[in-house]
Amino acid sequence: MNILVCISNVPDTTSKINFTDDDSSFDKNGVQFVINPNDEFGLTKAVWMKDSNGANVTVLTVGDINAEATLRKCLAIGADKAIRIDCKALDANSVAKEIVEHCKETRYDLIICGRESIDYNGGLVPGLIAGLLDYNFVTNCVSLDLSKEKATCSREISGGIEISECDIPLVIGAQKGLVEESDLIIPNMRGIMMARQKPLEVLDPKNMNAQAIDKKYFKPKEKAEVKLVKPDELDKLIDLLENEAKVI
Repeated sequence: MNILVCISNVPDTTSKINFTDDDSSFDKNGVQFVINPNDEFGLTKAVWMKDSNGANVTVLTVGDINAEATLRKCLAIGADKAIRIDCKALDANSVAKEIVEHCKETRYDLIICGRESIDYNGGLVPGLIAGLLDYNFVTNCVSLDLSKEKATCSREISGGIEISECDIPLVIGAQKGLVEESDLIIPNMRGIMMARQKPLEVLDPKNMNAQAIDKKYFKPKEKAEVKLVKPDELDKLIDLLENEAKVI
């Protein structure tokens, strides 16, 4: 079985975020990049399937050379091969189409994406890949069992869990629950050394045109000072809530 895990190279949530070019571009200076957390849940599941079912695991990202450190970490976690499509990730449509063009040349039985990335939270790429390839698709996936040509998946829905059975090939949108945080694989020294010997292939892009361009970014407004009200000043509290905060 061939498994493809799509990886997003995202800023660490502890990094200080700034913008350049009149707030139209993200400033990468001094920012630490990591594996998108939802992708890491999916990668861990893929490595488990490799160990139990003998699957071959490939990780892929669309991005520049700065993403290679993240791909090497994926190899250290347990992936067999890494692929970087050498172009800037402009929007969900162009990213999905670049991945689909690769998948037309190399067939995968299972494609695992994070349900969304933590930088843009679009959640579009997995569904676009499935639609363009005409594969079955399950997002918000919290469990996955494969047997021959069938897959049994559980996904979170409003108010509960939905269990589905579908044919392979399949695309899933992974999230916490597919594996738990305590199950995430921390690369050891042996894994890091082996990762240096594993192939990291760089592919030329197909130059898919972006359909959405980011024009301007905005930071959240700074939080206002906290106003403290004494327990016996109930009228003052009501006045502040009604006339200043405007929540009642």
